[in-house]
Amino acid sequence: MLDTMTGGLLVEPEDVPDPALDETPGEATERSIVLGGGCFWCTEAVFKALDGVLDVRPGYAGGTAATADYRTVCGGRTDHAEVVEVRYDPRRASLGQILKVFFAVAHDPTQRDRQGNDRGRQYRSVVFFGDDDQRRIAAAYIAQLDAARVFGGPIVTTLEPRGRFFVAEDYHHDFAARNPYQPYVVYVSQPKVEKLRAHFPDKLKSDA
Repeated sequence: MLDTMTGGLLVEPEDVPDPALDETPGEATERSIVLGGGCFWCTEAVFKALDGVLDVRPGYAGGTAATADYRTVCGGRTDHAEVVEVRYDPRRASLGQILKVFFAVAHDPTQRDRQGNDRGRQYRSVVFFGDDDQRRIAAAYIAQLDAARVFGGPIVTTLEPRGRFFVAEDYHHDFAARNPYQPYVVYVSQPKVEKLRAHFPDKLKSDA
């Protein structure tokens, strides 16, 4: 069955398993991961609601400083992807659990260089890993989901070294929260947040 809002295959979040391989918190009080899953208005709104997430910043990754602006990136002629930098407390929200929400709710990982009507390399599904542990955990989880045939097609999410993260322009920050009646927010962003609330209530912040 297709999701009429994203054009992707519908997946019940409860069918998405926990990662078999995950990080250990150790003594760290803060870590971060950069994720791309289509328009950053949507992914920011989802991850901001998660307990253990300290901050979410929309931005650009994969390209150079010279092309790290919204108009240029939206033109699809750069190596950048629209991404969010998720800073989290690993004692409360592990990387594996963040990736579970990424695959189960935040976007459709089976769409190559697009999310619904948003088309182009800038909307690719991508994990920008910061170290080898992040790369191993993400790679293992993708392999686990593909082996379990959770989705109706193969996962096309790429794993790319993090490199530089460029923070997006101010007006993109908290866009969904500040523009609740904007059509894209109503029809694309808000349904993802509602899906998170419905299926993962135990993962939400108390005020989400």
